[in-house]
Amino acid sequence: MTIVVLVGTLDTKGVEYGWLRERLRRAGVETVLVDTGVMGEPRVPADVTREEVARAAGVELAELRAGGDRGGAVTAMARGAERTVLRLHAEGRLHGVLAVGGSGGTSIATRAMRALPLGVPKVMVSSMASGDVAPYVGSSDIAMMYSVVDIAGINRVSAPVLANAADAVAGMARGFAAASRAVHPADLGTAGRPLVAASMAGVTTPGVDAARERLTGLGYEVLVFHTSGAGGRTLESLVDQGLFAGVLDLTLSELADELCGGILTAGPDRLSAAGRRGVPQVVSLGALDMVKFGPLATLPERVRYRRVKVHNPSITVIRTTEAECARLGALVAAKLRTATGPTAVCVPLRGLSTLGAPGGAYHDPEADGALFGALRAGLRGSAAECVEYDTHINDPAFGRAAADRLHAMIGAHSPALAPSG
Repeated sequence: MTIVVLVGTLDTKGVEYGWLRERLRRAGVETVLVDTGVMGEPRVPADVTREEVARAAGVELAELRAGGDRGGAVTAMARGAERTVLRLHAEGRLHGVLAVGGSGGTSIATRAMRALPLGVPKVMVSSMASGDVAPYVGSSDIAMMYSVVDIAGINRVSAPVLANAADAVAGMARGFAAASRAVHPADLGTAGRPLVAASMAGVTTPGVDAARERLTGLGYEVLVFHTSGAGGRTLESLVDQGLFAGVLDLTLSELADELCGGILTAGPDRLSAAGRRGVPQVVSLGALDMVKFGPLATLPERVRYRRVKVHNPSITVIRTTEAECARLGALVAAKLRTATGPTAVCVPLRGLSTLGAPGGAYHDPEADGALFGALRAGLRGSAAECVEYDTHINDPAFGRAAADRLHAMIGAHSPALAPSG
């Protein structure tokens, strides 16, 4: 039996959830309807009542109603929903999750979804899905679907959107149920090849690909994260979960965006998890020669005079200055000198991206030199190695050398994790 859990506020979205339940049943999927509403009366009966959800959060529904604090009530019901879906999953009564809602309902349901293992189907239909969904998705595998119109009744627009969502989660849940269990990060770390995390952007792809191919040949499975902000946050989160034997962090463009106000920042904790956890890491300076912004027409006035390059219709980049590069070098050094595990920085002296190669639009030896100098000064006296190569970051020889160095570090640090190659 395939079961999809529906998580939602049945006082405001009861009609929609009743419709979804019937659609799923017609698709041959059973449902468990979890009510996370607080104030109004549910419009359809729930399988897990709002009172039960509140108690799962450690409070009584009457307390939430009496408190008159909508934000506090949403937080409590989100906590209760999380504990409820984890219980259902542990009982084998959850093969997928579907929810619909606005900002409040999306916050509640996606907290519950984020708590579930990777691989469990998760579909969120939301009026918030056309904007920044990072707070809702986090580092999970939630599929966000824009509702187009608000979740307010079944009509000629909402009906096909909701039908597609129900049919999608039904298909995913059937496949998941047939596979019998989720793919949890801990399973990946112990089954088969040891895992290595790698960071990559379009402008560092050739070098990272060479490193990935080398590590694959040595016996590792390499998971590559696009340095898009979300990618860096996910990399850090999974390193913190103990998933990886080592980290090959060759692309740090998100640090430049964080420092200089770009749009693809991963936040201030980027380049922290491996050092904090003591995971062997080989780091480079890929794409620190640029900061990413949105479409050209949206470029802030303060950077319009800089060296500007249209990367694609959605992304415009500017060259980091000598002063910014010096600050970035000091920042990288400060993060790495506190690392508790084996750490090396591989410095490609001939350029940090496809644009920064000799003859490229962002080739700037003075700015790169400021980056290198600040890095050297910041690492002086620390346990972190600083190894310089007379190559460009996208030279395949550089990628292979970085991969070999990480392999040696893993072997010395955790011999049981290093494949024989």
